[in-house]
Amino acid sequence: MFYLLRQCIKIMVVFGLATFPWRGGAVEDERIYSFAIVPQQAASELVESWSPLLSWLTAKTDIQLRFVTAPSIPVFEQRLAQGEYDFAYMNPYHYTVFSQKPGYQALAKEKDRRIKGILVTRKDSSLKALKDLEGTTLVFPSPAAFAASILPRAELRKQGITFTPKYVSSHDSVYINVAKGFYPAGGGIPRTLEMTEESVRHDLKVLWTTQGYTPHAIAAHPRVPAEVAQKLKSALLQMNEDREGRQLLDGIDFAGGVAAATDADWDDVRALDIDLLDTLLK
Repeated sequence: MFYLLRQCIKIMVVFGLATFPWRGGAVEDERIYSFAIVPQQAASELVESWSPLLSWLTAKTDIQLRFVTAPSIPVFEQRLAQGEYDFAYMNPYHYTVFSQKPGYQALAKEKDRRIKGILVTRKDSSLKALKDLEGTTLVFPSPAAFAASILPRAELRKQGITFTPKYVSSHDSVYINVAKGFYPAGGGIPRTLEMTEESVRHDLKVLWTTQGYTPHAIAAHPRVPAEVAQKLKSALLQMNEDREGRQLLDGIDFAGGVAAATDADWDDVRALDIDLLDTLLK
């Protein structure tokens, strides 16, 4: 019975019908705040790892949080641009764009982590170096996936390697497509590769890795009251010193814990020679 209930909840999340968490008793703010997670993985996997963490935060703060995601990274980007989410966990490039408009402000980030992009290929592939990708079609999560798409594509262009990009819905989709041999290589990041299904990961190897940059941001929309945003930030930092909190952070692969963040932390990303996608700001 529990298994069936769990599966029903996952389906409800995928279609946006479920609200997390449910909690009785009085609360300081009856409003329910959306907390969006970038869809690097399937919605069912994201809700399994993130909803217990959001429940913990609500229990500590009395701020009602609702897990949300999107069917694809481009849809997630559109919703960020429209300011649909109260809180969001977004990639570094997204943050540099959407901190300008509609004005998301960073609260926290993973501690002691630098995000790196990777290009993966099959273990039995003859590919040995980036130059071997000349003239191929490569698969990426989306045009604006920072480490998994922007950085690898920029390096390939820098080296004069011609290729055709193919975009799919998530990091998991990249790994499955490459593992099945549909494409010779594709972009991802070490964390999502580690978290993908063993049956898929077993058939893959890392061909190339980028240098490291400031990781994903947990950010608040400017409409969120300052005291609410600060309270949530404090609770996120409190997870570092709480045994259950640390376990929940491990569940989202925040091995180093949570660190406070400021807008300037992403200046290393802003300094890159990347053409901003104007459509994200419209």
